[in-house]
Amino acid sequence: MSEQPIYLDYAATTPVDPRVLEIMLPYFTEHFGNPASKSHSYGNTAAAAVEEAREKLAKAINARPQEIIFTSGATEAINLAIKGAALANESKGKHFITVATEHKAVLDCFDWLENNGYETTVLPVDSEGILDPQQVADAIRPNTVMVSVMMVNNEIGVIQDIAAIGAICKQHDVYFMTDATQGLGKEKIDVKAMNIDLLTASSHKIYGPKGVGMLYAKRSNPRVRLDPIQHGGGHEKGLRSGTLPTPLIVGFGAAVQIACKGMKKEQARLRKFRDELQNELLNKVPGASVNGHLENRVAGILNINLPPVDAEALVASLSDRLAFSTGSACTTERIQSSHVLEILRLTNTRHAIRLSLGLGLEQKLLDKTMTCIVSEHQRLAQFI
Repeated sequence: MSEQPIYLDYAATTPVDPRVLEIMLPYFTEHFGNPASKSHSYGNTAAAAVEEAREKLAKAINARPQEIIFTSGATEAINLAIKGAALANESKGKHFITVATEHKAVLDCFDWLENNGYETTVLPVDSEGILDPQQVADAIRPNTVMVSVMMVNNEIGVIQDIAAIGAICKQHDVYFMTDATQGLGKEKIDVKAMNIDLLTASSHKIYGPKGVGMLYAKRSNPRVRLDPIQHGGGHEKGLRSGTLPTPLIVGFGAAVQIACKGMKKEQARLRKFRDELQNELLNKVPGASVNGHLENRVAGILNINLPPVDAEALVASLSDRLAFSTGSACTTERIQSSHVLEILRLTNTRHAIRLSLGLGLEQKLLDKTMTCIVSEHQRLAQFI
């Protein structure tokens, strides 16, 4: 059996942590009850497990358990937050604000807003991917309902000043939403201190199972008003109908607890690896350059240009040894240029690769990664 490639695409998805899987397994078999079935012990056992996971997620972001709504993933949570707020707050206004480098789940929801009679403003970022909070303040109108700004960009890893933007939104009595899919378990999150009203995240980015995510929706000072976009049973306080997937929810709770407990140590390790990888590529590849802000970024993502080789060619030629990408895995199966890099006005986006690091990467694998990329790049460059 051939050796598996070294995995360097943790921003796309992560393997389920064995510790998480062990906690999940009994809820597939022994504790299989429907958490909505409160008339017997099977249902009550499942319901208790769901609430325990809800408490773990709430603690991770300094929220209250009743403010956590379980969804099928971050994409559904984003749809519920944006469309739900639009439908429930038309009496206040119909204007929404976001950023050009947001995940497609947010941008596609803003397209939906536009197509359904709402007004939208999409703010630009600077050449390093950073949004100036003052732009948010300047864009807010009397009829603005929501501002949506991603916490950590999934392609270039930049971290926005969420606390400053949250304070502006609070001052103007506007809902502030952040997609924290790449931030949960990697950056410290305090929804109260940061004035976050709505927050979305997904389990499979932090070594939990696929198929489950969450929406934090603030319930006081002020309470966020949302209309459901999915109907059929009134689950999750009437906001998200459907039988709760107890094993997945249990896994999500376990994953976030483990990630938060080891966050400081693991992020320091990944930062060291990222910098080592970055320096090696900058030193060995003429013309190489990093995309995004060099300081305000998450530890585990490196987006780097390696001219003159086409990034897709490099990914393909190394596919038997390394597993990495040229950008987001969440747009389409069709190869297309990165909207994030295009917005940064980079002229060499076709040379950009994204290397995202995680738990399975050890020093010997990092050393092998650097050798593989440099040597294969040199080989391919000979033909250009």
